[in-house]
Amino acid sequence: MRSSLTPSSSITRPRVPRRTLAVGVAAGAVLAIAVPVMASAHVTVSPDELAAGDHGVLTFAFSHGCEESPTTSLRITMPDGLASVAPTADSDWTIDVERGDDGLVSAVTYTAVTPVPNGLRGAVSMGIGLDEDSPETLAFPVVQTCETGSTEWTQLAEDGEDPHSLDAPAPVVHVGAASGEHAGHGTAAGEDDAAPDADAGDAAASDPTGIILGSAGLVAGLAALVVSVLAYRRRA
Repeated sequence: MRSSLTPSSSITRPRVPRRTLAVGVAAGAVLAIAVPVMASAHVTVSPDELAAGDHGVLTFAFSHGCEESPTTSLRITMPDGLASVAPTADSDWTIDVERGDDGLVSAVTYTAVTPVPNGLRGAVSMGIGLDEDSPETLAFPVVQTCETGSTEWTQLAEDGEDPHSLDAPAPVVHVGAASGEHAGHGTAAGEDDAAPDADAGDAAASDPTGIILGSAGLVAGLAALVVSVLAYRRRA
């Protein structure tokens, strides 16, 4: 059987404009960058795990304002199950402590000496002691007040619900069984060597969601790049 193609026959391939290649690459890059930024837009707490009866230092951090408005204060409400609370003195913040009828700290308000611009990381810390019978989950509702507006980070996940799916989740510390070693390595709540600089790195490291979503965004960006390159090569 003879081929229907003659020497002068040609196959016409669809032409892919260079703009398509550029758009594919740009879309992938934007997705890879935007996903982790969105995932980090919470008030986080570090560490997010302690043992019952332990002492340690909690650092609450943020890197965003209220719709780009600078942050002026954070009010953190204390949950039941804490034996002691000692806010860490910091020259960047003034501190107001509220106490309940039992004399225990019920809330702490940190007011920025200079408002923290949107996009810059701000952090406050406090030494805490846990009861031996502290509940398995300690939620610390936070009200973030800005020059314009405020955000209440107070939502709690229901059973089986992914906390990262919430719009404004409260920072949560998980409490494990009591052990012989304190997570604070013997450091009493409120000691100087538990200053805010000891926040164990960026608070975002306590939440792997940003890393996972960022990786997914990077993979999507690379996939868009590969598809665009293949399309460009075909037309060539």
